[in-house]
Amino acid sequence: MREAKILLSALSVYQRQMKNLTITVIIIISSLMLSSCGRFGNKQNENSREKRIVCVSKQLTEIIFALGAEKNLVGIDLSSTYPPETAKLPTVGYHRALGVEGIISLKPSAVYDNEGMGPEAVREQLKKVGIPVMEYSPTPDIESTVKLIKTLGKEFGVESRADSVCSKLESDMQQVFAEQKAYTTHPKVLLIHFGLAMNMYFVVGNKGNANDMIQWAGGINGADTSGFKMLSPEFIAKIQPDVILATDFGFDRAGGIEGFKQLPGIALTPAAKNNKIFRVEEHDLIYFGPRTGENILKLGKLIRQ
Repeated sequence: MREAKILLSALSVYQRQMKNLTITVIIIISSLMLSSCGRFGNKQNENSREKRIVCVSKQLTEIIFALGAEKNLVGIDLSSTYPPETAKLPTVGYHRALGVEGIISLKPSAVYDNEGMGPEAVREQLKKVGIPVMEYSPTPDIESTVKLIKTLGKEFGVESRADSVCSKLESDMQQVFAEQKAYTTHPKVLLIHFGLAMNMYFVVGNKGNANDMIQWAGGINGADTSGFKMLSPEFIAKIQPDVILATDFGFDRAGGIEGFKQLPGIALTPAAKNNKIFRVEEHDLIYFGPRTGENILKLGKLIRQ
């Protein structure tokens, strides 16, 4: 009888220990599961969290739209005018004369730039408040443009879309070079930005992306100057361009072709006399992007009208 009581007592103790052990195991497993869920859950949230980008580069803005990643844009600079959907986005000022308050108010996770952002104080202020500025190098040729598109495609997780965009660009450029070889005449072309301002013309020189596009389209840049330069009406008349390309703002402000060809200096050119003054969008000639090839093909047809 005594042995039975001892046995029952021992069994009771054993059951309590097993019960406590079971509870402990359950708690440990639950903790591990919660910890695991939290860990993977946080990672998932981080991956699915949308970037909030303020883009102060018209080139980068167009590429982001081409990649279908525009949902990440919460603001752009005033020069980002393509595609037309950019008009729906808040603007933070001109990329070389930005104010930090407008950028901060949009609560971006990053600002995208390709070395055109200014003034320098804005960059420092953004750094102080913890908003990183993502710097992308300028693209002086098609090869570097393709690389940039693919880099952004990887960042947004749309590599296949980036490959398609690059394939089209490269295919268009192959056609550009094929047509370039067939040109037998090379019109003298002048690219005027902003039209007439303070009795001077802001002319795009014979170095840079715009110059390359004019040459690939079969033209010769009549401006014998590197980069942008202010030229007088007398100098414009002296150049005697066969074709004048006027960027949108200046062309529209002059009242179209009839108004533009009457401007000082312009009226004395073969371009004005033969009605070969054409409106072009600034963003089509100032940087290389997804549509560069097709824009050059259009330009080639334009200057031979």
